Parts: sequence; C-alpha cells; structure tokens
Amino acid sequence: MAENRDKKVLNVPHLRFPEFSGEWEKCTIGELAIKVGSGVTPRGGESVYKTEWHPFVRSQNVGWGHLLLDDIAFIDNETHLRQKNTELQMDDVLLNITGASIGRSALVNKQIEGGNVNQHVCIIRTKENLVSSFLCNFLLSNYGQKQIDSFQAGGNRQGLNFEQIKSIKIAIPSTKEQKKIATLLHLINERIATQNKIIDKLQSLIKGIAAKLTRAESPNVRLCDCLECHSSTLQEYCLSTTGSYPVYGATGLIGYTDSYAYNGESVLIVKDGSGVGSLSYVNDCFSVIGTLNYLTAKKEHSVLYLYYALMAFNFTPYITGMAIPHIYFKDYGKARLFCPSIEKQIRIASLLYSIEQKLVVEQNLIISLNAQKSYLLRMLFI
Repeated sequence: MAENRDKKVLNVPHLRFPEFSGEWEKCTIGELAIKVGSGVTPRGGESVYKTEWHPFVRSQNVGWGHLLLDDIAFIDNETHLRQKNTELQMDDVLLNITGASIGRSALVNKQIEGGNVNQHVCIIRTKENLVSSFLCNFLLSNYGQKQIDSFQAGGNRQGLNFEQIKSIKIAIPSTKEQKKIATLLHLINERIATQNKIIDKLQSLIKGIAAKLTRAESPNVRLCDCLECHSSTLQEYCLSTTGSYPVYGATGLIGYTDSYAYNGESVLIVKDGSGVGSLSYVNDCFSVIGTLNYLTAKKEHSVLYLYYALMAFNFTPYITGMAIPHIYFKDYGKARLFCPSIEKQIRIASLLYSIEQKLVVEQNLIISLNAQKSYLLRMLFI
C-alpha cells in the first residue's frame, strides 16, 4: 500500500501488490461496459432444447465464480439466429439477475462461447480499461454483493434491472494491476476446483468399496435384524450454546443441551425434509432433533460397518400431501445385506474409516481455501 504520511483516506484496497501505487479510479459499471443485457427463453421452453448446437445458459449454469455445465441446454441454429444480439463472446461476464441465485457471476469460456442466455442471466461486456475477470471477482466480493443486495426491496432478492447493474460503483486500478489480482484469484479458484475433485473421488471410493464389501456375498440379514431405530422429540428452540452435550440436525451440529439421548456409537439419518437419507456417524454422548433418527447396533453387529453399508443404499423417500419427503425405518429396515462375522465387520469398517479420515483432512483443507478466497475478495477490492 502507498505511504500515507498526511493520513489522508486513500482510494486504495487494504491489501495490494507492492509494485503498484496510486489511487484507484471511481467509476460505475455503465461507464466501463459496452453491453449490459440479457436474452429470452425460446418459445416452447424446454420442449425446444436440443442435445447439441448452441449452448443456452440459464441461471442454474452460473455459479459463484465458475460455470455449472452438467445440465447445459442447447438450441438450434434457427433459434440462435433469432437471438443473435445475445451471442456470447469469450470472457463476457455473466450475472444472475433474478431469483434465489441473484448475484452469482462467472466468465464465458470456450465451452459456451457462441451460445446464448435467457432472461435470468445478464451479459456484461467490458471496455478495454476494465478487465472482465476483475469485474467478475468484484461482483462476487463483499463490495459487489452489498450493492446487489441494496437493490432488493426488503432483502427478498427478487431481481435486478439493467439500469441498476449499470449504476453499480466500482473502483479500478490500471489494467496491469487488475490482471494480477484476477490471476491470483483464478489460481485459487483452480486449486479449489482441484480440491473438490479430490473430495469427490474419495467419496466415490468410499461408497464403491463399501458397496463391494457389504455385498461380497449373498445378503444374509435384514437391516432391522442389525439395527434399532430411535427418535427424539427435542425441538430446536430448546437448544443453547452452553449445554454439555451436542445436538445434531440435518445440517450437522446445531446446538447443545444439558441432557443426552444416547451415549456411544450411532448412525444419524435424516428422516424427513431437505437431505432426507443423509448419513453421519457419531461416537459420543449426543441428542438429535426431530428431523433425525439415530440407529444403534444390535448384539454381534458393528455400527461403523452398518454405517458404510447404508452408504451403498438408495433411499426412496415418500412424499406427503405437504410435499415433505420422508423415509420410514419400518420400510427400509426390510432391506437385506451381507453381514460377515463381527470380527470381519470390524476389519472392514476400520479400513473404510481410515479412508474417511483422509476425506476429513481434504474437506478441512477446502474450508481453509474458501476462507482464503473470501479474505482476498474482501481485502483486494474497494
């Protein structure tokens, strides 16, 4: 950061590469963009989507700094030509402008270059003095997100119009400094993407080994012969931050209580609502709230082995009249699996647990990487 002997408030970020000095220029996106606009959904909606031709980008394809292209749609050449003014160019900035994903932003890459967007995604094409990757990261920073939030009446994040986008204030340094900032953040994003792949592969490895070992021979028991299912009436409003024992919910640890429901090994399973069928393993004094069941092992069975066996299951939830998905132990407990001797169960569980501890290390690393990225987004912009 530049030396400031007069204690003047300088228009510079908290964190800066040492080779740069001078104040940043205050502008608006409208002053720095040659295009701010979106497209339309083709008449006929999803019925006109194709399996190839021109990529058609929707809001679900724009993530936080990266594209999500697993379910990318395509449109034919005739439809594309009718929307020629929304044809995507390399490094265009995409910004979600409606719905719950407002504010997500990513850059156009070679996979979607020459495609189009619908009305929920805005294209921002910049002038030469604004590096598009710098703008994309600015929009994801606290400074960009606060301005996007400020346009939403009551915090409902309903929608952004083009004039609001053009009015977003941004301070910019030289293009050389912009590129260096964007390059640093790009390297971190690549490292995060690599880390996510490592985690995905480890999760697949655990599930694959679990499926193979727990189905090594013909099923010889039912789940209900191995496990007992328990419920809780504990409500979330009864929790505190100072109790002696942890309380788990669908999202993990959610609070504490002064009494516990169980002491020992157990499989926690989400029985209704979001994430139904999700599993976790605990070995402690604990309680759960009503959205979870906890499963304990019967004699001559290993809870940890059965936890990995359950990983290989495909739970089929029921939908009530209120559209709340749920599962019942009385139903999935009838499923059959292979259970070897208790000694072999323990050996198999120990192997899988050692791999899962590696997974925990990798998951903690990505938490750290995301924290670093958040810090830089907060410190490198103004």
